[in-house]
Amino acid sequence: MLYLMRDAYDQLLSPMRVAAEMARTVCENPFSPLAYAPSSRAVAASCELFERATRTYAKPAFDLGVPERVVWERPFCRVIAFGEPSTKPKLLLVAPLSGHYATLLRGTVAAFLETHQVFITDWADAKKVPLSDGRFDLDDYVDYCIAMFTALGPDLHVAAVCQPSVPVLAAIARMEAVDHPLVPRSAVLIGGPIDTRRSPTAVNRLPQERNIGWFERHCIHTVPWTHQGQGRSVYPGFLQLAGFISMNLDRHHTAQWDMFNHLVQGDGDSAAKHREFYDEYLAVMDLTAEYYLQTVETVFIEHCLPKGEMRHRGEPVDLGAIRRCALMAIEGEKDDITGIGQTRAALELTSNLPDGKKAYHLQSGAGHYGVFNGSRFRAEIVPKIVAFMATQGEAPIQLPPPESASIAVRGAEPRLEVPATLIADSVVAARTLAAELHA
Repeated sequence: MLYLMRDAYDQLLSPMRVAAEMARTVCENPFSPLAYAPSSRAVAASCELFERATRTYAKPAFDLGVPERVVWERPFCRVIAFGEPSTKPKLLLVAPLSGHYATLLRGTVAAFLETHQVFITDWADAKKVPLSDGRFDLDDYVDYCIAMFTALGPDLHVAAVCQPSVPVLAAIARMEAVDHPLVPRSAVLIGGPIDTRRSPTAVNRLPQERNIGWFERHCIHTVPWTHQGQGRSVYPGFLQLAGFISMNLDRHHTAQWDMFNHLVQGDGDSAAKHREFYDEYLAVMDLTAEYYLQTVETVFIEHCLPKGEMRHRGEPVDLGAIRRCALMAIEGEKDDITGIGQTRAALELTSNLPDGKKAYHLQSGAGHYGVFNGSRFRAEIVPKIVAFMATQGEAPIQLPPPESASIAVRGAEPRLEVPATLIADSVVAARTLAAELHA
């Protein structure tokens, strides 16, 4: 009911937004006499802020000035490749599935375009995925990662930004456990909640103060008939956005007041930067209920991964199995989402990975957003990531014995048990795709 009420509220305000836009145009158009009234700029600014505050923001475009190609796709995610196929090292950016669209990493993509052939996970808005396409939970997320790594390999580097650090690390551990030949060469974990018991933040403490039943009662709603995914249980984007804003309410209030003053003063550049940021920040997506609840319980309440208790399709996720994929952990000194030490924990938990394949960087002065975007990220963090990945040279693929392993995967289709004899076929398929990408 809450979801339907929110949609009704949005429709109710639609005529008022149109009227506000018309009033703004009249007050700004140089051919309108009202544009020269003393209060015209203040009226126009008020109308714009009202329209922006009540609008539902659509998914932004990457708009990086390079071609975009979809190279892998399943109902809840697709992988986008940027630029023309090349022989540059391959880098897959695993974007967060935590409310915002993958375009939040636009600057992250741009920072690597010169040095790498860049791919990114473009997660689907759950309210737009029909119920007939099935469920999507944390186990599915790990399956998707394994499938993407296999499709884009060999010689793939991965960077997980924040939330995906856990499923990415779990996927690598599962692949290593069965001697999968297409394990990524390296994985960079950026501000990821590997062990949220360390330096807990407000985001980490809330799940500890509640139980999973509380989250199910207060955060889960059903998509109404007005959307493609009608009937699906989700954690709605508008609730997530309310949570995002409440964490820094004073800062957002000040930003809106500054925006009003910029418009009144005719400071177009500052106003444009404000629009650009909030067009991205206010565009949110729904998450499937099963994925959200399983993530909250596994990562933030039970701490299953660092305690060695996480399982994927019934099989243990053993970080001690990671022996080939190099790991780099990056944290921000002022990160108020993922505290210092939470990401670094991955390096300590991978006890059988040689020290030469591990790296750590604590970025001074950087908050959560600053560890994957902005000038400090481009100037100080990107060169370290590029240098780290460059040290992980390509090596011959060693196929495991046919009877040595199996790994459970599930996508949109029913769960399958894939024996190691079929892994060799996946190598051939991956090499074919790699040839197409470089063609």
